[in-house]
Amino acid sequence: MYPKSIQNVIEAFKYLPGIGDKTAERMALHLLNLDKVQTDFLADSIKNLQEKTKRCKICGNFSDDDICFVCSDPTRDKKTLCVVEDPKTIIAIEKLGVYHGIYHVLNGLIATLDGMNPEDIRLDKLINRMQNEKYQELIIAVKPCLEGEMTALYINNVLKDLGINITRLASGIPMGADMEYIDAITLEKAFDNRKKIS
Repeated sequence: MYPKSIQNVIEAFKYLPGIGDKTAERMALHLLNLDKVQTDFLADSIKNLQEKTKRCKICGNFSDDDICFVCSDPTRDKKTLCVVEDPKTIIAIEKLGVYHGIYHVLNGLIATLDGMNPEDIRLDKLINRMQNEKYQELIIAVKPCLEGEMTALYINNVLKDLGINITRLASGIPMGADMEYIDAITLEKAFDNRKKIS
């Protein structure tokens, strides 16, 4: 049995995804080996995470300011809007360096069986942006699953009369995958999105 001060830290680490009893215990005991400057920095960083992280007023991305680094960048292509499920997707796309437009974060996908309906995610804000700005293309970049398909179809149906080019990221079989392990939805998408060999 550990002293309460150590046990509290172990329990706190277990709030994190993928952290069980053993890992939480190992992390808590490791903190005892750090100097005060390091533990203070860790504690302050966690506290500031809640207190100082904001959501961009335009797109919904994480930000230190009212407007995120993408929306405040004057060099971005303001005619192309990429719709993503969450801010993590923005970071993943930005790391690739292949997209130079702006984003809209939904904060979830339509999943009626789980009680997530269109009004529960930021679709109203997306519709408002599409009606009030002059976008040339809307790229739907949500994961290829049942909920992602439902969300993409809903967005397309709601916005199709605006005369904007609505596209979806291509999906299919990843490089190096064994065909026998590919799920039915991915395989179907791979057939639907097949291309001519040039």
